[in-house]
Amino acid sequence: MVGAGLAGLSAAMALTEKGYRVTLSEAARHAGGRCRSYDDPQLGTRIDNGNHLVLSGNEAVARHLAPIGASDRLTGPAEAAFPFIDLRDDTRWTLRPNAGRLPWWILSEARRVPGTKAGNYLDFARLMRASADRTIGDTIAPRGPLWERLTAPLMVSALNTAPAEASAALAGAIIRETLAKGGDACRPLIATPDLSTAFIDPALAWLDKHGATIRLGRRLRAIEGNRRVEGLAFSDGTDPIAPDEPVVLAVPSWVAAELIPGLSVPTEHHAIVNGHFAVAPPSGAPLLTGIVGGTAEWVFAFPDRLSTTTSAADHLCDMDREDLARLLWADVSKTLDMSSRVPDMPRWQIVRERRATFAATPEQDRLRPGAATPLANLVLAGDWTATGLPATIEGALRSGETAARHALAMGA
Repeated sequence: MVGAGLAGLSAAMALTEKGYRVTLSEAARHAGGRCRSYDDPQLGTRIDNGNHLVLSGNEAVARHLAPIGASDRLTGPAEAAFPFIDLRDDTRWTLRPNAGRLPWWILSEARRVPGTKAGNYLDFARLMRASADRTIGDTIAPRGPLWERLTAPLMVSALNTAPAEASAALAGAIIRETLAKGGDACRPLIATPDLSTAFIDPALAWLDKHGATIRLGRRLRAIEGNRRVEGLAFSDGTDPIAPDEPVVLAVPSWVAAELIPGLSVPTEHHAIVNGHFAVAPPSGAPLLTGIVGGTAEWVFAFPDRLSTTTSAADHLCDMDREDLARLLWADVSKTLDMSSRVPDMPRWQIVRERRATFAATPEQDRLRPGAATPLANLVLAGDWTATGLPATIEGALRSGETAARHALAMGA
């Protein structure tokens, strides 16, 4: 096993459960990849390297957390409720999908987006029927209240790509996995107290308890062999691979492309920017608030800090850090009505990940490979592989499960 992000951990756990003696090597000195937490000296608190949201209907998330005893480390409201503010006119509303699959909530003005009619929501059905070569902009009209106040915010956060240019098929997959399943599957959940505590540390402890070997700070330099993997050349030496030994490669797409000549992988990526502010949220603040018309797109209210996320944020990557922090704080302050309570910007941190996810366009989606590779005993895992979902926690975990099934089939 190479790579200890979520995909690699998922595959390692699945293989360990089936009796394999797993050795998991990771280039970084920490596990988790883009899903991890660390102590930030500027803020004086522990933060996640990115704000990640999962939903109550994410089945792979549930399968990952249950065996490691972390199912209780997700926090969220008792029902599906998504508060929003449109900063352009200070309109506030809460999207409230009903619990069951029959979407009667779209008939209720109190539950749907202001300015929309029930018929507008047929856009979601069109996206669920879209073919793989279509963009969202090809499939539905990228304008109007539903687009501006729900479809675009939802899709840019899920696909990390300008919504009109993004894959309609991937957008349809998001709708099928969320709103089409009803509110019971749409409750927003956030890792508590942080990503590593929920997803990573207990997985590493579980693997260690069940006999896996975990080796951090070990970069894979080359894969040896022609028709099958015969050796893995790491920075500290080469591990021989037995003829019947499967290898799971769960590394970033650009690393996989360097290691496997001719491998088709996505070549375009987009950034995600997160702002963190060392101030406790006001009493009663929602766990998550969507923002329309601002620089920030979502505000997360953690017990000891407020954090923002902006997706498809390439345009913010070269901006002065403090200028960017002030823009984001202005959005947070207005959203949570904090100007009188916190007149000055608190201590802050900006985290920019330039290659956060692949660009979720139809063209890039076609470049995503399956789990199998030209090498008979090598399989791939990662949210950039052909999971049928965009690059999400759920997609990463499913890719690890798929890779493990392929690896198990090799030894059958």
